[in-house]
Amino acid sequence: MSPVLYYALPALGSYVMLSVFFLRRPRLLHTPWAPAFLPRLGAHRAGSGERLEHTMEAMENSMAQRSDFLELDCQLTRDGVVVVSHDENLSRQSGVNRDVSSLDFEELPLYKEELEVYFSPGHFAHGTDRRMVSLEDMFRRFPRMPMSVEVKAVNEELINKVAGLVRHFDRSEITIWASEKSSVMRKCRAANPEMPFAFTISRGLWLVLVYYLGLLPFVHIPERFFICFLPTIINRTYFPFSSPGLNKLAAVVSKWLIMRKSLIQHLEQRGVQVIFWCLNEESDFEAAYGLGATGVITDYPTALRRYLDNHGRAAQAS
Repeated sequence: MSPVLYYALPALGSYVMLSVFFLRRPRLLHTPWAPAFLPRLGAHRAGSGERLEHTMEAMENSMAQRSDFLELDCQLTRDGVVVVSHDENLSRQSGVNRDVSSLDFEELPLYKEELEVYFSPGHFAHGTDRRMVSLEDMFRRFPRMPMSVEVKAVNEELINKVAGLVRHFDRSEITIWASEKSSVMRKCRAANPEMPFAFTISRGLWLVLVYYLGLLPFVHIPERFFICFLPTIINRTYFPFSSPGLNKLAAVVSKWLIMRKSLIQHLEQRGVQVIFWCLNEESDFEAAYGLGATGVITDYPTALRRYLDNHGRAAQAS
């Protein structure tokens, strides 16, 4: 055996043993963060499968189903009002080909009478309330309801206004910063560092990389929420690519990379809440909670509440 291998192999073996040991016992290295709420049931776009998305009616319906938090998206109107809206352009939601930023709040059109549920293709939501809502009105109506607020683009005025509203209503502990982009998240964290925040896409890829390198137990994780799509919904209800072949490949690769109980359990033990989206079928609820996830984001809070209640009673009876 060469001298290099003579020393390298024992060192590698020790490294692997330490990595596995601390992966299972992260509290020996890290003090877990204690969340202000337990996010078991999250309502996607406030429950967009049962009422028109992001409306007060949708939020009230989700509250009636004892949702633990609301998942929201924000845009900024021309007159500086933070409005709860997934899209910047209003064509899909309202049939009006205008951007939110080109209109004053009072000029915003009504939602269409029905909207297709994005993660349940072919299914449509209806509702009597078709008005768009400001984030301020939502905070005022539901002052202690936890919410995840996603900012999609670097818009410092929007970010600062969201941060200011959160401070004004004294809800920093129960409002989550969310964004796919790390450039946006840096601005969000600077605007209100007291708010917990979720992994961005690039940080999520970093997380998976250090997990497979065996370094995860030894690195600092400032994020408090890992909000991720469940790989098994790709090519069924979620189609990230226009090519069927790419969707199939993404489903296989992401399932192999992400659906690891040891990864999820490690994050949970360190206080990182693992939440899978956007799940609308009972088999997907089962898969997510079976992996050890803290919670699920769904378009159908009534269905998820029924699932949680039924399984809670079953667990008590066993």
